[in-house]
Amino acid sequence: MHILLIGLNHKSAPVEIRECLAFSNEDAGEALPAVTAFSDIEEAMLISTCNRMEFLLISNNAPESAKTVKSFLAEFKKTPQHRFEEALYIYKDDEAVRHIFRVASSLDSMVVGEPQILGQIKEAYRQSNELKTSGVILNRLLHKAFSVAKRVRTETGISDHAVSISYAAVELAKKIFDDLKGKEALLIGAGEMAVLALEHLAKNGIDKIFVANRTFERAVEVADRFKGTPIRFEEIVDGLLSVDIVISSTGAPHHILTYKDVRPLMRPRRNRSLFFIDIAVPRDIDPNINRIDNVYVYDIDDLKGVIDKNVEERRKEAIRGDRIVEEGAIQFRNWFKSLEVTPTIVALRNKAETIRKAELKKTLSGLKSISDNDRVAIEQLTASICNKILHDPTIFLKKPGRWAKRGFYIDAARKLFNLNGDDSVNENDD
Repeated sequence: MHILLIGLNHKSAPVEIRECLAFSNEDAGEALPAVTAFSDIEEAMLISTCNRMEFLLISNNAPESAKTVKSFLAEFKKTPQHRFEEALYIYKDDEAVRHIFRVASSLDSMVVGEPQILGQIKEAYRQSNELKTSGVILNRLLHKAFSVAKRVRTETGISDHAVSISYAAVELAKKIFDDLKGKEALLIGAGEMAVLALEHLAKNGIDKIFVANRTFERAVEVADRFKGTPIRFEEIVDGLLSVDIVISSTGAPHHILTYKDVRPLMRPRRNRSLFFIDIAVPRDIDPNINRIDNVYVYDIDDLKGVIDKNVEERRKEAIRGDRIVEEGAIQFRNWFKSLEVTPTIVALRNKAETIRKAELKKTLSGLKSISDNDRVAIEQLTASICNKILHDPTIFLKKPGRWAKRGFYIDAARKLFNLNGDDSVNENDD
């Protein structure tokens, strides 16, 4: 049996190819049973996100399975195979294990350390379980992947550093205020990045949220989403009297807040700190406002500087994460390789047990008088002798150090004990 992974991601394929091969939950519900119906595929799981599409398979013929999946993708997604084939990557056994561990640990993500991918893999695994397309090997592999991902997240700082504009903005706010609980925020404009920053603020316990937008209906919509209060654009300056954090992202061609707007507000605010996050281009906030005591203005270039530094920090942590992945891959390999000797060990023990029982029955039937206690004692004695004789061969076959020549040793064991049922007992073998 082989572990096979075939797919594409943001590094190997542009979005126009990825969207052609994207699978919805409903698509996956049809695809997984269809894939496992092929004779060379024993187990299957499908991961499909905006950045990747990957089939994780257990196959008894890896080359044939790769061809099968390519043809299946072309037919199922009604996309010519030549259009996506060059973007596909194929990993087998150890490479496949390392890859899925790196994906689960967010070491292979577009944004290293982002947490969403682990949840997406868990959902994919849950679906394969419900459809009964995963079995013993995938179950063990995915549980190990979850364990490795947890270690990477807890033993490294891979997710400790902000690497998105919105998240970096909130991390800066946390550094200034220490604790965002009890603080108030004003969102000016309702662009995507501003709303994402607002989401991060809400997750960090911000107390009150006000939303201002030139289109008041949009302000109402965003405010309702965060249980906030919509205000009109003309009310922005008055709103600055109470808030602690201002996130601005409009399409205005000029500054919407100037030094003259903000300076007179600091006395009635009792000089409380005021933090501006300006993620608009052109800038919404007059940079001269930064000259006012206890007022902090960060524009998009300031945040990018933080992000570049944090990306480098994540790369350093990713090196430690790869070490944990490699350790997990070795542990899984040891378990997976042990499966190859299991049938031989089972056959050896079954043969010994069959002989033991037959000889015991023959011996006991020839004894005229024997107590039940004596029968039990003889039974235990013969079982113990068998176990002790088989102990060393079993340990020898299971030991990882033997796996470089595992095929030779398995074959030798089967011939020595005639486990293949050869009537000639290999008389002509050298």
